[in-house]
Amino acid sequence: MRDTDTQNHSLSRVWCAWLPCVTSAWYRWPETLSRSRPLGMVSGTDRTTSMDITRRRELASRLLDGYVHGPAAATEATARALAKMAAAQAVVLVEGISDQIAVETLATRRGRDLGAERMVVLPIGGAHAITRYLTQFGPAGAGLRLAGLCDSGEENVVRRGLASAGIGSPGTRADMERLGFYVCVEDLEDELIRAIGTAQVEALIDSQGDLGSFRSLQRQSQWRGQPTGAQLRRFLGSGARRKLRYARLLARSVDLDRLPHPLEAVLTCA
Repeated sequence: MRDTDTQNHSLSRVWCAWLPCVTSAWYRWPETLSRSRPLGMVSGTDRTTSMDITRRRELASRLLDGYVHGPAAATEATARALAKMAAAQAVVLVEGISDQIAVETLATRRGRDLGAERMVVLPIGGAHAITRYLTQFGPAGAGLRLAGLCDSGEENVVRRGLASAGIGSPGTRADMERLGFYVCVEDLEDELIRAIGTAQVEALIDSQGDLGSFRSLQRQSQWRGQPTGAQLRRFLGSGARRKLRYARLLARSVDLDRLPHPLEAVLTCA
């Protein structure tokens, strides 16, 4: 056999031995890539993103049963609650629909029937509207029993409203509480996240098929490295519909023995 023939024969044998290895590696490449994906990256087949979109919409729809949502939700929710006020003996004033959902969900979990108690949870569309409703339903108006919740950023607005409506002149948070009004730090979502724990809230997000979206937020430059609680609060508050859905989910998940003070207090007071 000529030298060139011997060389070609040797190359052929090497190629035949090497080809199956290359082919096998090629077919295993997507699997290998998936296993080596950095923490926080989600594959297209990962459980956190593979929930059928129809199923996700079904879950979301169920959570919002009985509540309004959409562009005119705030106005309509206030109107619906006001329609119940003629028969009311007590009112809990809250800033928005998510607060209403949380309070009503927790009241139900405690076995209370707010309708039978003639109590209305009224979303007022923002703390700056509180003076109007305190005047309308307080001692200068209908004379109903009053209670309320607000975010820490709106604490001074509520204090001024209480004073303007002739209900009191609270100089401190303790003074506000004696009047039945309680402050959330930073807001209701923040209170519930801390009471439930960030790991459990992440599991809750995963159960709704939203964990992939949350991981995407965590990778954004402005949120990378931030405390998980702050990331969760931003995620749950981004989008009105998401905020409403998770208000119910968080209120359903929190241990009733670990209720944040403002929620425990307003439910007891009301």
